[in-house]
Amino acid sequence: MRTIKILGTGCPNCKRTESIIETVVTQLNLNFKIEKIEDIQEIMKYNVMSTPAVVLDDEVIIKGRVPSLTEIKDVLTAVTCCSSTGDSCCGGEHHEHGENCNSDSHSKEGSCCSN
Repeated sequence: MRTIKILGTGCPNCKRTESIIETVVTQLNLNFKIEKIEDIQEIMKYNVMSTPAVVLDDEVIIKGRVPSLTEIKDVLTAVTCCSSTGDSCCGGEHHEHGENCNSDSHSKEGSCCSN
């Protein structure tokens, strides 16, 4: 299972970031574990000096700002649909080179490809 970590001390922006991520994961029916990291020492291990920050599978992808719902949706759709881990939103189908989830051949009702 893939992991998304929200780094932040509990400020309103951190809570808003967490809410956005939870919304997108639920909307797209993705299999992600969401963790909230509030301990300053743990946050510092990611070289983050400004929160909120978002970590996807131990890689910091956003720091120092609240991401938009669209940005998170785009990032999670891209990494899920094109991942080699089998977490495909297209029901296990793999994309051909140059194809993406919005192509007609991968329009599956009830998946992130139906956006």
